[in-house]
Amino acid sequence: MTQPTLSNATLGNLTSGVARPNYDRSKLTAGIVHFGVGGFHRAHQAVALDALMNAGLAHDWAICGVGLLEGDRKMKEVLDEQDCLYTVTLKYPDGHREPSIIGSIVEYLFAPDDPEVVLEKLASPAIRIVSLTITEGGYNFDQVTGTFDQTHPGVVADLVDGAVPTTVFGYVAEALRRRRERGLEPFTVQSCDNIQGNGDMAKRMFSAFALLKDAELGDWMVHNVHFPNAMVDRITPVTSADDIVEAAALTGLHDGWPVVCEPFFQWVVEDDFGLGRPPFEQANVQLVEDVTPYEYMKLRLLNASHQALCYFGYLSGHRYAHEAMADVALRSFVERYMNREATPTLKPVSGIDLDEYKATLIARFSNPEVRDTLARLCAESSDRIPKWLVPVIRDQLASGGEIECSAAIVASWARYAEGADEQGEPITVVDSLSAELVAIAQTQRGDRLAFVRNEKLFGDLASNERFAAAYLAALDSLVEHGAQVTVASYLAGGERS
Repeated sequence: MTQPTLSNATLGNLTSGVARPNYDRSKLTAGIVHFGVGGFHRAHQAVALDALMNAGLAHDWAICGVGLLEGDRKMKEVLDEQDCLYTVTLKYPDGHREPSIIGSIVEYLFAPDDPEVVLEKLASPAIRIVSLTITEGGYNFDQVTGTFDQTHPGVVADLVDGAVPTTVFGYVAEALRRRRERGLEPFTVQSCDNIQGNGDMAKRMFSAFALLKDAELGDWMVHNVHFPNAMVDRITPVTSADDIVEAAALTGLHDGWPVVCEPFFQWVVEDDFGLGRPPFEQANVQLVEDVTPYEYMKLRLLNASHQALCYFGYLSGHRYAHEAMADVALRSFVERYMNREATPTLKPVSGIDLDEYKATLIARFSNPEVRDTLARLCAESSDRIPKWLVPVIRDQLASGGEIECSAAIVASWARYAEGADEQGEPITVVDSLSAELVAIAQTQRGDRLAFVRNEKLFGDLASNERFAAAYLAALDSLVEHGAQVTVASYLAGGERS
């Protein structure tokens, strides 16, 4: 029998015990516009706001989602059909499932269909925060110089006088121009992406675009718009067909795009908002003056450790993170990277026991129920390795610390980027630079440093003798002996044999 679709009208048909909004969604008003409504946003910021709303708080801080890309059209269709309701299922390591219906998103706008509606929503006095999960690459900056890339085709088009915006930069700048013209205070721009100093980066990139578009507007943005930094954390795999079936079985209602995630949740936010904010602290969010130590901890331990296991894991024949972590040698390699290379680069983190944090990460990576794919972790590496791992390498080189595991991670990426596994089966390299990266990687059997001479990603690392030696040792071993033998040669407690 066909199940009814999740919507306001069918909430009464939910399976008993499934958590659902206890608030009147018709009385919510949007105070936040969010660009990039994907799985992570719906498992993280939207969940925190839903918790506040269930506690009788933040009813004027609901979310209006915005999609800019053609790929976002499906999300528009699903959320419209479901009155913007959706299912989040927490997957516990023991197999327990905890589904709930989230109601904090009240509207979803697909910008290409009606840009003016999006602009007027952004310019509305009710909107006080514009938040972002646009991926690391969405900030459009050069990996080496850190400067805004004004040659991007979408940016070039948006910089034309009178252009209808197509990029997030164009929408935010035009909305702020309208607010300024109308005497309205600017909204806060809140990045929720995995970039060190994400608020600072957002400020530089959005201001750079505005300065190119309208120097006076750009200067006003620099001095008046708040861009708080934040650290975000919750492992959220891509929704699978099985997840859709399971969500329906758990809730009794069909959800066209549910979300699954781990139980762990962390959000550390710099308390710097120009027009107020929801009472985030009542939803287990840490409000701090300086996010930097937490960012370093998360990006260099969690995110870079994902890169430590994903390429070696995939080349070794594993396809899920928990399978890779069950490989004793690979787990030992990840632990050695964490303890001996990442940890020495970290600043003290108030209220955090780093040994306990690292143990928690190992447990999270090993959760067999989340079924986080290595393919997801291997994707968009050109946006990840330069931001998460290369800074560890540079810090360790400067201090004389170990770099062997970090160099080996880069080498495992280079080997993965050749586009074929050790059995000769093709690897689909998902990356905005895939064509360029694969072409370079396929020359490295003859030109062994070719991959790391890509200065856009690695700067001058190829010319550093200590890094080059460690990198080549790992790459040569990968080519001659394979991933399993190579990773086994890095012992968590000893020297590389």
